[in-house]
Amino acid sequence: MSDLSGIWVAIVTPFHNDAAHSVDHAALRRLVQHLRQAEVTGLVALGSTGEAAALDDAEQDAVLNTVLDAAQGLPVIAGLAGNHVGHLHARLTHLNTLPLHAVLSPAPYYVRPSQAALVQHFNDLADRSRAPLVLYDIPYRTGVAMDLRTILTLADHPHIIGIKDCGGSLDKTQQLIADGRLQVLAGEDAQIFHNLCLGGAGAITAAAQVCPQAFMAMFKALQSDQLVEGRQWHHRLSPVIRALFAEPNPALIKVALSAQGLGTPAVRSPLLSGSESAQQACLEAISRL
Repeated sequence: MSDLSGIWVAIVTPFHNDAAHSVDHAALRRLVQHLRQAEVTGLVALGSTGEAAALDDAEQDAVLNTVLDAAQGLPVIAGLAGNHVGHLHARLTHLNTLPLHAVLSPAPYYVRPSQAALVQHFNDLADRSRAPLVLYDIPYRTGVAMDLRTILTLADHPHIIGIKDCGGSLDKTQQLIADGRLQVLAGEDAQIFHNLCLGGAGAITAAAQVCPQAFMAMFKALQSDQLVEGRQWHHRLSPVIRALFAEPNPALIKVALSAQGLGTPAVRSPLLSGSESAQQACLEAISRL
């Protein structure tokens, strides 16, 4: 089974500051190299942080090609989201040609399928995927929560290995970790400390690309049972996390990365760049880390 333990960074897709906000592949390559040098566990491309919904298929393919090439062996997970099943299966056929560590997929958004339909949907994806499948429970984006029983049923599939947990229920998180069949990754950056203390596998985090060494230090401390040190890192990171997500992701993360020479603040419509007050608060919080 592919190991998911660690800090996986959900990377942005950098854009040029031109009229079309075209993908800046040079900046993307610099970002991947920066994270590789920080020794993060791996990368997650084409998630919501990567503005995948704003990229067409050709752009998504090009982004993945750049990430995989720049990663130089650092494991990469690809996001796969949508509500047109035929298109999802076609995208998965392409992903099957790439050397991916796993595929991360949420419930089909907007249509709000039943729990039985979710079981069928994810089992079908897992059957078709060459790489292992990681479930993504994020009801505030999809409109449907995955019940505990549904997730535990899916855990029986040998090709479903983990879950990115944004379900909002600490009790459900604890029961999934205790069950032990799925590797449970925190999907909310503020919950990484709690996930690790409960025995979870780690996190898929957007904020870690801004300060990867700090997130890795917290992870390593808690993995070594250094609770006091891990707690100190959590308290230091919490103001940064709050500031980075004060406005819709990834607007402020791109502001922070731009200040580090890792791209521009540009996001694609319907997102807007961060407000001036939020940008200032974000940069101040990072400077105090």
